[in-house]
Amino acid sequence: MTRTGPVLVVTMIDDPTADVVISELYDRGVPVVRLDSGDFPATLSFAASLTPHGIGGTLSTPTRTADLSAVRSLYYRRPSGFAFTHLDEQDLRFAVTQARYGLGGVLASLPGCLYVNHPHRIGDAEFKPSGLAAAVRCGFRVPATLVTSDPAAARAFARSHGPVLYKPLSTPPFRIGRVSCTVEVGEVTEDQIDERVAGTAHLFQRRVDKAADVRVTVIGREVFSVRIESGLLDWRTDYERLVYTVVEAPSGIVDALHRYLDHFGLVFGAFDFAVDRAGAWWFLECNPSGQWAWLEPETGLPMVAAMADLLERRTA
Repeated sequence: MTRTGPVLVVTMIDDPTADVVISELYDRGVPVVRLDSGDFPATLSFAASLTPHGIGGTLSTPTRTADLSAVRSLYYRRPSGFAFTHLDEQDLRFAVTQARYGLGGVLASLPGCLYVNHPHRIGDAEFKPSGLAAAVRCGFRVPATLVTSDPAAARAFARSHGPVLYKPLSTPPFRIGRVSCTVEVGEVTEDQIDERVAGTAHLFQRRVDKAADVRVTVIGREVFSVRIESGLLDWRTDYERLVYTVVEAPSGIVDALHRYLDHFGLVFGAFDFAVDRAGAWWFLECNPSGQWAWLEPETGLPMVAAMADLLERRTA
C-alpha cells in the first residue's frame, strides 16, 4: 500500500538543497514537515508511544503535526544540533543527552519509513577509514593512504609515496574570530612533518596525478556523474573556476557505487573521484549528506526530481 503521510525533512534553517526539494514536493501535493533539532524543545515537541506496530504518536512544529506511524520518508540533511543555551554546563550535558537519545531515537525508529539516509547509517559512513576500507572491498581504486599519530610513520609514508596530501578526517565548525573556516586539503613534504603529528590523528594520502575531478551523486538507483575541470588541488576552494561536463560513469564504477551504498545501508551518496591522465577513476570519498543541488542548474540533470521521486516513494 502506498503511503500518503508526510515527508519529514530534518535540517537547519539555511539549507538551499532542502529548500528546492521541499518546493518540488509541495508542487506535487506531497505533505512535508520540516524540522531542526535545534528547535527542540522551544518550538518542536513530540509524544511517542510504543504500539504493536512500532513507534506511534505525534510530532509537532508551529505549523505542522505529523503522525509518526504514517511518515512515508525522512530526509536527513544537516540539522543544527540541540542547543539548550539557557542551561548551565552540567544541566546542558544532561538535557542534550536526553534529547539525542529521546527525539533522536524516535526519529530513527519510524515504522515503514524510507530513510534518506538513516542517521545511524550516516554516522557509520562518515568515518573516513571505514569508507576507504569499504571502497577497496567494493572494487574502487583507492590511493595509498595512512591514518596515523606517529610522526616517523608519516614521514616514511611521505618519503615512499610522495607527492602526499594531508586531509582532515572530519570537518567540525572552525572559526577564526567570527569567520567560519575549513581545513583545506594540502600537499605536504617529508620535511614539513614534525612532532606535532603526535597530537591527534591525521590522514595522509598519495596525490593522484589528476586531469579532472568527478562528482557522482547517487539518488536511489539514479546515478548522476559530472566531470569538474578546475586546475585546482581542491575544486571546492573556488567555485568560480569550475567547468562542468555531464559524463557517463564506467559500468564497473556504477556497480561499485551501489555495492558501497548497500554496504553502509544508504540510498544516497555524493562520491568524489580524481580522474588521472590515463583516464582511471580514483575513489576519494563518499559524503552520505553531501551537497548536490547546485549541479542541476549547471548541467540540466534532473536531480531534484529524482530526489523528490525517491522521497515520494515513486521509485522506492
